[in-house]
Amino acid sequence: MTPAPIPFILNNWPLVLVMVVSGAMLLWPMIQRQVSSARAIGAAAATQLINRQNALLLDLRDSKQYSDGRVPNAVNIPLAELGSRGQDLVKFKGRPVIAYCERGNQSRSATSALAKLGFTDVFTLDGGLKAWSAAGMPVEKG
Repeated sequence: MTPAPIPFILNNWPLVLVMVVSGAMLLWPMIQRQVSSARAIGAAAATQLINRQNALLLDLRDSKQYSDGRVPNAVNIPLAELGSRGQDLVKFKGRPVIAYCERGNQSRSATSALAKLGFTDVFTLDGGLKAWSAAGMPVEKG
C-alpha cells in the first residue's frame, strides 16, 4: 500500500520546497528568453547583422574588461551606467543594437533600458564575448 501524498508532503515540506525551487531555477532562463524583448543571436548571425545593417555593438562590461579585449568597433557603456549614459546612444537609434557582456548573462537586462531609449531592434550576443572569441571572431585589445 502506498502512503497518501498529503502526509508525505507535510512531513517532508523542506525537501518538497527545495525540489520546487530548484525546478523553477532550471526553467527560469528558458522563461526569461521567451519573455525578453531581445533576441539572442550567435557570432555568425551577429557578423551578418554588422555587415548588412551596420549594427551597433554595445559592450556592457566595465572599462577594465573592455580594455582587456572587445569586439572591434564596440561602444563601451557598462551596464551599471546604461541608465545615466544612455543618451550617448541616441545618435545610433536607427541601427540595430547587439548588446554583449562576458558570457551573455547580463546583456539581457539591458534590453528594457534600450527600449526606453527608443531602440526597437535589439539583440544579445549569445554566450557573450567568450562565445565570440571561441567562434574564432576577431577580438581587439587596448
